[in-house]
Amino acid sequence: MTFSINSSAKLAAIASLGLLYSTAVFAQAAPQELTDALAGKFKGTVVTAFGAFADADEVKFNENVKAFEELTGIDIQYESSKQFEAIIATRVDAGNTPDIVDFPQPGLMANFAKAGKLIDLGTYLSADYMQTQYLQSWLDMGTKPGASGDPMLSGIWERVNVKSLVWYPKKAFDAAGYAVPTTWDEMIALQNQIVADGDTPWCIGIESGAATGWAATDWIEEMMLRTNSLEDYDKWTSGELKFKSPQVKKAAESVGSIWLDDNLVFGGTKAIVSTSFGDAPAPMFAEPPKCWLHKQGNFITSFFPKDRELVPGVDYDFFYLPGIDPAYGKPALVGGDIWSAFSDRPEVRAVMAWFTKGEHLKTWLASGGTISPHKDTQLDWYGNDIDRGVAEILAGATSVRFDGSDLMPGEVGAGSFWKEMTAWISGSEDLDTALTNIDASWPSK
Repeated sequence: MTFSINSSAKLAAIASLGLLYSTAVFAQAAPQELTDALAGKFKGTVVTAFGAFADADEVKFNENVKAFEELTGIDIQYESSKQFEAIIATRVDAGNTPDIVDFPQPGLMANFAKAGKLIDLGTYLSADYMQTQYLQSWLDMGTKPGASGDPMLSGIWERVNVKSLVWYPKKAFDAAGYAVPTTWDEMIALQNQIVADGDTPWCIGIESGAATGWAATDWIEEMMLRTNSLEDYDKWTSGELKFKSPQVKKAAESVGSIWLDDNLVFGGTKAIVSTSFGDAPAPMFAEPPKCWLHKQGNFITSFFPKDRELVPGVDYDFFYLPGIDPAYGKPALVGGDIWSAFSDRPEVRAVMAWFTKGEHLKTWLASGGTISPHKDTQLDWYGNDIDRGVAEILAGATSVRFDGSDLMPGEVGAGSFWKEMTAWISGSEDLDTALTNIDASWPSK
């Protein structure tokens, strides 16, 4: 299934910009504090918020909360920092803690939960209610051990991005007679057909300055979800399942079956390490294409060539990276933002309950650039067909897991994992050595 531009859908999405937020929708099955807020009981109160939304995203967030502020009289005072990780720790230590905090990494949120700093949201957001709003995977990822060691609902998901996408040059792809694959076997058959036609299937690059290698870790994470259970994935990201385990090695070898074959990668395997992740898809748009497939998250369109107008649904499109083993369904790898509460006042509860409703994102979805994880979000709320198509893929996922490297300690996730995958792909180390080195870098508990 592909996702092409549909003018009537676009008009409907634009029209949705004029719709007023419905207090009835907000309050439906909501915790009592949200109902009270919509009745004006907390008018004049302030909820302080802190996060990593900056620049255009900060503007969109503030625009998005206006309707709620007008309906309730609660003033959500948001501030951001590009040095979020360091500053939130400093503020908490100093006792200058915001009421609510948006964490771009669940691993950092988990540290505050373990330290006893976070409110257990399950005290007022019941399990039954939350299951009406989210796929269980989202609840699993928001549940972390508290100070006692018992699990608690530490955060709720607001907006996300989806990584499990394969982009392709649609016009040339269709002209070549290629079909979008819906299974892993079909995708392998497609790449083999492209090779048989004398072309190269994949556009791949992992160079990113000091962060070189992060794109490789995304591929490993995709394969972990497609060749292993969710339990093994969770054990892996927490350090319980070692990198040198058969499960992780199998996932890496699945990546290697593509990346280490010079016939399958534009420029050959050695070009992967020297090609910037943002430049990697550009050869798809040569005439004729020099490569045909590029796996990357929905943000990658901002890196597409700017020397001519590329029309989504005409010049390019995307499909879901298929599952490998039917036993593991259709998993989706995501990034995103998860909100936690450091305070437990009625108006804070109301704001957190509001974040659980897809309706609250309506303005942001219409403006583009974000995806909702909520079950009650309607596809016609999205302002463009790219976002709508990504949302449809996410809604069809049987399970969801967060970017694994972002869940790991910094020494590993943003350190040895990036570095050792780069060493392996460049040929300076073999896979066993790379995996052993990552394990050795894991900090002692």
